Amino acid sequence: MTPTSPNPDKPVTDVIVIGAGIMSATLCVLLKALDPHITIAGYERLDAVAAESSDAWNNAGTGHSAFCELNYTPERPDGSIDISKADKIAEQFELSKQFWASLAQEGILPDPKSFIRTIPHMSFVWGAANVEYLRKRHAALLHSPLFQGMEFSEDPEQIAQWIPLVMEGRDPGTPVAATRMPIGTDVNFGALTRALSNYVKALPGVDFNLNHEVEDFRHKPDGIWRVKVRNLATGESRKVRARFVFIGAGGGSLPLLEKSGIPEANGFGGFPVSGQWLKCRNPDVIARHEAKVYGKPAVGSPPMSMPHLDSRQINGQKELLFGPYAGFSTKFLKRGSYTDLFRSIELGNIRPLLYAGARNLGLTKYLIGQVLQSPEERTAALREYYPGANPADWQLEVAGQRVQVIKKDKKQGGVLEFGTEMVTSADGSIAALLGASPGASTAVAIMLDLVQKCFPEQAKSAEWQARFRQLVPSFGQHLADDPALTSAVRERSREALKLDA
Repeated sequence: MTPTSPNPDKPVTDVIVIGAGIMSATLCVLLKALDPHITIAGYERLDAVAAESSDAWNNAGTGHSAFCELNYTPERPDGSIDISKADKIAEQFELSKQFWASLAQEGILPDPKSFIRTIPHMSFVWGAANVEYLRKRHAALLHSPLFQGMEFSEDPEQIAQWIPLVMEGRDPGTPVAATRMPIGTDVNFGALTRALSNYVKALPGVDFNLNHEVEDFRHKPDGIWRVKVRNLATGESRKVRARFVFIGAGGGSLPLLEKSGIPEANGFGGFPVSGQWLKCRNPDVIARHEAKVYGKPAVGSPPMSMPHLDSRQINGQKELLFGPYAGFSTKFLKRGSYTDLFRSIELGNIRPLLYAGARNLGLTKYLIGQVLQSPEERTAALREYYPGANPADWQLEVAGQRVQVIKKDKKQGGVLEFGTEMVTSADGSIAALLGASPGASTAVAIMLDLVQKCFPEQAKSAEWQARFRQLVPSFGQHLADDPALTSAVRERSREALKLDA
């Protein structure tokens, strides 16, 4: 790929990225690592990098490895546990760690402790049925090399040593169980995104612009995208040209994808969900909890509502959060417009939206209930995980905005998806990332797939294949099938990222 243009008066950029979050930053660094000559232009409508979903306060900060997230290990009708999704999620996060480790070794990333640290990932449940589920889940996961070292206990005293706040004041007659994975991580995706962005912006051939909003797209017969961009500071609009466009604008990706006019965008819709946390203000309480403790969502609630009592490290300070409490807003971004949802509705997605809505009335009821929750009800939810919680120690904070994907389905008309969805044009000249969980943790895996799909010839070259394996040593291999490889790449990542053993 070269930056030459058929018309020297109208230069063509190789790649345009829209949005300044973890996905765009990862793609830019990856592409420049594969080919330093690639030219990139970036556009972000806000005045800062990582100001939406990638910001530390707008996501859980969990390095999602399926160590503690129970929705990744569903129980089958016969009572057995399906760990296939857990294996996939765990392997995807290992790819991220390998990539970050390589960047740290090459001096591209600063001190890893500024964005990642080791913290135990735990699942905690109560009640006989849930205890039995967790026991079976633990036994099933131990068959995978990705989950070796996971501990299980039904002993209240042992669990109290792990997570004292969770056990103090709990009814001793209620059966409890917990799993603990010591090598879990807490990731400040905001700090990581800023570090990646600062590096790539300083490279030759990169032009990154804040306070710039993409307004429209046109794909011309010559294969070049014309992208209309408005400078929000001056109000002036201009057209820029690129061979490839990546839409990584979080909740804002869907409206931009619709504007692209590609047939593959037809039928996609979005359902916005907002989030809130209870943030602890008592330093003594914060100091006594050192784990990410995830539980089971309430019956009828969506997967993204998994409650967790969460020790965090944000901008050098230890924090303790509980949540998330879901909410509803018609905005697609935290700093978006209340008209976002309505403007996203068009002829091509009305049917999927209606069908998905009809099949998810329970979600609507749940969200309404969450919005109408009183402070006392929020405290009651907190006390299920921290029985001794004092309401005076906690304050409500608004978290990020997510847009769950709705897409057409031949059998059901429309389905609501809770994962991520990469939409690419047939010619691979434009791609958009939709959806939320597990999101940032899988950025490297998603971008590796995108590069191979949208830059197929280069990706097959010996040079790019060798660089893939330099950056991600397990590239092209399955860790879940190879205990020795899993152990080797984890040790390499641990050393490079300065994680605890």
